[in-house]
Amino acid sequence: MRKVRAVLVPAVLALGLSLSLGATPAQAETLNGIYREHSECQRYGDYGDEQGWWNGYRCEWKSQYHYYFLYA
Repeated sequence: MRKVRAVLVPAVLALGLSLSLGATPAQAETLNGIYREHSECQRYGDYGDEQGWWNGYRCEWKSQYHYYFLYA
């Protein structure tokens, strides 16, 4: 049983590592701008969407900074 475990454990770890390296990451949002006004954030978000720079965006108010952050 020890020999089987000694061979099986590294094989399972190698398989798990190979699967995780081959996986593509989920589409993550990136910070694309910081704005004082919500209208500025919306305008630039709409413009980027029209230009095909991203598919959807959100403007998020960060009260600790008193700015809108554009994520796309």
